Formats: sequence, C-alpha cells, structure tokens
Amino acid sequence: MADRQSAILARRLVELLGEDAVLHRPEDVIVYEYDYGLDRAAPEAVAFPRTTAEVASIVKVARSLELPIVARGAGTGISGGAIPVQGGVVIALSRMNHILDVDPANRIAVVEPGVVNLNISKAVEPLGLFFAPDPSSQKASTIGGNVGNNAGGPHCLAHGTTTNHILGVELVLPSGSVVELGGISKDGPGYDLTGLVVGAEGTVGIVTRVTVQLMIEPPAVKTALAIFTSVEDASAAVSGIIGQGIIPSALELMDGLALRAIEAAFHAGYPPDAGAVLLVELDGLDESVTEQTQVVEKVCHDNHAVEIRVADTPEARAKLWAARKGAASAMGRIAPNYYLHDTVIARTRLPGVLADVIAIGERHNLPIANLFHAGDGNLHPMILFDVREQGVLGRVMQAGREILDASVAAGGTISGEHGIGMEKNQFMPKIFSEADLEVMARVRAAFDPTGLCNPGKVFPTPTSCHDTAIRPRAAVAPGHPELWI
Repeated sequence: MADRQSAILARRLVELLGEDAVLHRPEDVIVYEYDYGLDRAAPEAVAFPRTTAEVASIVKVARSLELPIVARGAGTGISGGAIPVQGGVVIALSRMNHILDVDPANRIAVVEPGVVNLNISKAVEPLGLFFAPDPSSQKASTIGGNVGNNAGGPHCLAHGTTTNHILGVELVLPSGSVVELGGISKDGPGYDLTGLVVGAEGTVGIVTRVTVQLMIEPPAVKTALAIFTSVEDASAAVSGIIGQGIIPSALELMDGLALRAIEAAFHAGYPPDAGAVLLVELDGLDESVTEQTQVVEKVCHDNHAVEIRVADTPEARAKLWAARKGAASAMGRIAPNYYLHDTVIARTRLPGVLADVIAIGERHNLPIANLFHAGDGNLHPMILFDVREQGVLGRVMQAGREILDASVAAGGTISGEHGIGMEKNQFMPKIFSEADLEVMARVRAAFDPTGLCNPGKVFPTPTSCHDTAIRPRAAVAPGHPELWI
C-alpha cells in the first residue's frame, strides 16, 4: 500500500510541476534526508515549486493522501527542523529565490523564501541599506529558514533577531489556502500572527513571501579585539560593558581552543595563545562610536585585558568577521566531527556555566570549543569528536544533555536561535509546564488540525526516553561514518 501511495504521489506531483521539479527515486531523495545536524529520515518525494500557487497545489496533493509536508530552505538548520521524520513530501523552496520589490523610501523589501540572507544586503547596499539579522550561515541560509527558526547572529545584540525585522508574510496553510499576515507597518491591529509564524519552525504553514524591514547603514563602525588570558576575565568584561549602558552591535566571545583552530584556518590575526578574546563592534554616529570605544577599552583593561586591537580598515574588519563566521569549518583541524549546541543564559552567569561546560567535556573526555554571542548570553559550545571512535556518540549525546541541564539550572533556556526541531523537542518540559505546552499545541492545531505540517518538531513526541531526542536516526548505517557531517 505504501509503495502504491508513493507512486500516486510521484505521478500527481509530476503532473503538477513537471519531471524536472520532482524527485521520488530513493537514490535521489536520499540527499534530502538530513540537514546540518545529526538526525536523518527520508521523504517519499521532494518537490521544487516556483510559485505560491504551486506550493498550495503540492500541499493539497499531500493532504489528499494524508501525507506530511515539510518545508526546506538551504538545509543549514541544526535542529533537524527540515527532516521529514514521518516521511511525506519535502517542499524545497530553493527555486523561489527572487527579490520581488525594494522600497528604499520606506526601507522595505519583499522577497521569496529561497533568497539567501546575505543577498538581501548585497542588493540594497548601493542604497545605503542592509538586512540586520546575520546568522553565521548567512552566505548560504535562506530567508524562509531564518523566518522558521527566528535566526539570530552576531549583530542581533543591538538590532534584534529575525522577528524584529519581518513585517509580513504570505503563508500557505496546511489546508492549501493562502493568507496574508502583517503588512508594511510594524504595529497593525489585531493579533500578531506574523510574530507567531516567525519561529514556528514550519509547523503552522509554509511561508512563500516575506516583507522585510531594512536598516540604514551606520555612518561609523569600529571593531575591536580584546585579548584576555582567561574566559572568566572576558566574561566579566561582557557584563561590565553592558553595565556601562553600552549595547554594542556585536559582542562575541571565543575561547582558546576555538581561537587556535580559527587562526590556523583563516590567518585573520586572532592570537592563538590567548585564553579568550572578545570581538566588539560599535556603530552609530562618529562622536558616539569614539566615546563608546574609549569606555569599552577601559572596561576591558579593568578586567585584565592584556591587549586591545582596533581594526583600522574595512578590510581588517571584514577579515575578523569572515574568520568568526567560518569558525565551524575551522574545527575540522581539531576533530572531523562536531555537535554544535545552542543555549541561552543571563550574561552574569557566563563564568559559572562555562566552567560547567568545560567540566562536562573533561568528564566525557571530549574537547569542547566555545564561541558565542556573549552580549545576549547565547552559548554555542562545539563538542568535537571522531564518529569512527567506538561508543563516542553516546558520550557526545550525554554531554549535550548535561549542557542543556546546566543552562536550565542557571535560569536559562534550551535554544536561542537554532530552534527546537526534533533535536530538543523532548526537552521542552524542562522549561515549559504541561499547561504551557497544551496551550501551544492548541494554537498549532488551529492552523494544522491534522498535525501533518512538519510533524515531530517543537513538541515532545510520545516517548519516555530522552535519549531519542538527539540521537542520530537508524537510517545512518554504522558502516558508513563518512555520511556524518
């Protein structure tokens, strides 16, 4: 019966879209069974629509066959949000990649979900504008995925995350009908349904058009690299800077292990022998930036910074940021595999939780590189390992659970920008009560009563074993470690 249903699905999708816009053979759909995380599951078919009408038609076909639908952007997500955990149809939005309109007077752009994040800023740069949310994957990640996970990035400390820059969306509901939410102003009447869609991880519908708010390029930007002998001193400087009433556009912390790998890969001028560094960026009016830079330098020196280097050219700034945003790729110099985590704690709790992370790594004999958005307490510990080592995955998963527990115990939460997906859905009860989760589930059901719109994400699945929350799927054969990313 399943084979017959898959054949019907493939035939109907080909009739809708054409042969060149549908994948259904096992050897073709296999490359859509994973994202940037560790989980895997294969779909029955992958469809590549070019228009909202085609997305709606695909949804109606899947609904008629009672099959799940899963939206997919560039596959850079880390929480398994684009994994078709229950099979069905993956709706790949990569061909809906057009910037439809730019309104510089009102600082608005209308884009399709497959537009790469960085391409928005490139398109409006000649107008003196930019799109503020800048995840490290911004050269590859698409706006649809950014909307789904409410992506952040280094420069979201002062400018806000994706939700602060989305004015409206066009949404294909799980029924196949199309609705417009929001508009061209930030404060429309009625419920903030746009805000609900941003961060919903594709569980309430599929976004097919996005109206984004653009920002004006600041007249002055200054980037400083403060070098410390210890993570504790660097962490204290973070709280000190914010305590002075200064909100940098970016405030990043990297520990010594991360620095050594990054500098070896990029030669950007990071000191490989330092215990930690802060990458601080200030922007605004010339006078304000100059004054704030002096305050930042004093705070860093008061917290035992051994040196402060200021990037004196745009090229020097760009080199520092290219290395920071390419940090994940540099970790291959330490180990062939990594598990990138994402939790949030209060800035003042940074030293204690970082000490816990280091202890967790030592306890499980796993190196952990720390680099994170320190200004808003968004931690990104990278657990480094070699999947070919017998039994290592059990230690990696246990270390990940303990990092979550340490963050929650410190009053924090289990994700800042990567989303919950299927990676952390079993951990939602750690931060929400049963009543909280029931209310959220009822909101989701109002959009998707069938539960077939990106199922198995965000909400805990029926299991009593937390081990299944972040365990790699059985679809990965033990004899093929090269499949791991």
